[in-house]
Amino acid sequence: MTDALSRMLATRPHVLADGATGTALFNMGLDPATPAEIWNATHPDRIAAHHRGAIEAGSDLFLTNSFGANASRLRLHGAGARVTELNRLAAQIARAEADRAGRPVIVAGSMGPIGEIMAPMGSLTQARAVEMFHEQAEALRDGGADILWVETLASLDELRAAATAARRVGMAWCGCLSFDTAGRTIMGVTPAQLAAAVETLPNPPVAYGANCGVGASDLLRTVTGLVASGTERPIIAKGNAGVPHLQNGHLHYDGTPELMADYACLARDMGVRVIGGCCGTMPEHLRAMRAALDSRPQGPRPALDQITARLGAFSGTPGSDRLTIGRRP
Repeated sequence: MTDALSRMLATRPHVLADGATGTALFNMGLDPATPAEIWNATHPDRIAAHHRGAIEAGSDLFLTNSFGANASRLRLHGAGARVTELNRLAAQIARAEADRAGRPVIVAGSMGPIGEIMAPMGSLTQARAVEMFHEQAEALRDGGADILWVETLASLDELRAAATAARRVGMAWCGCLSFDTAGRTIMGVTPAQLAAAVETLPNPPVAYGANCGVGASDLLRTVTGLVASGTERPIIAKGNAGVPHLQNGHLHYDGTPELMADYACLARDMGVRVIGGCCGTMPEHLRAMRAALDSRPQGPRPALDQITARLGAFSGTPGSDRLTIGRRP
C-alpha cells in the first residue's frame, strides 16, 4: 500500500475525483480543432486555473491535461514529436497546484485511448500500444504525477497494454472503460468481463470502473454489473453530468448540480469508492457532490428503479429521448 490513492482510501470511505476537462477548456476558449494538451505549453495559466477549480470545489484527486497526448493522436495534429514535452508539462502544472492546495490532493496522470483499433481487427499491435502508453507514462511520472489514470477505453487488450506500461515505469494505476446503452463497450466488453480481466493482470489496478458513456443513471447501471462480480477492489464511477441535447447546433449537458449530488450519493451507497464526473461536470457540480457526500448519511444499496427515480430513465428505454453520445469533453 505505497501509492497515494491506496493510502487515501485507507483513511476515508470514498474519494472525490474531478470533472470534465474538455468542457472546461472549451469554455475558456479552446478551439475544438486544437488538441487540449497544446495548452500545457501555450496557456499553462488556464490549465492551472482549471485544476484550481476542481481543488477548490473539494476534489481529492484530479487528472492531468494529457488525455489525448499519445503519439498516435498528437501525430494527427503534427505534434507527434511532442509527447514527452506535453505530458511532462501536464504533470508539472498539476503537481504545482496540488502542492499548494493545503491538503492532500492526488495528481492522476491521464491517459486516454490511443485512437487506433487493436489487432487483429485493426493494425495496432500490442507492442506498439505498450510503447505509446509507456512514452506517456514515463513523462507523466517524471513531471510529478502520483498515479496513472487510464480511462474511456473500449478494449481489454488496450487496458492490458496500459497495465504493462505502468509496470515498466513502476507506477500504480487506475483503469476505466466506457460502456454504451447496451451495457457493453464499443468493442463488446461487459462489466463482468472487465471485472474478471483486471484480476488476471500481473499488476492489477488500484481501482477500476467506468466513465463517460451516456448519462449518470446509465453509468450506475454499469456499476451494478461491477458490484455483482463480487470484486473487492475499489470501484470508480465517473458519470457524465446528465446527457447531451442538441440546442441551436451545440451540445448542452442537462445535468444539474442537484442531479450530480444525487448521483454521487447513489454511487457511494452502491459501494463505489472513487466518485467523480466526466463530460459536462463543472466545479459547481463538484461542489454539490462534495457537500452531499459529506452531509448525507450512508443509505442502503439502491435498486435500479431507485436509480431511475432519482436520475432519470436509462437511455434507450421507452419514453427516453436521450441522445446516445459517448465522448469525453
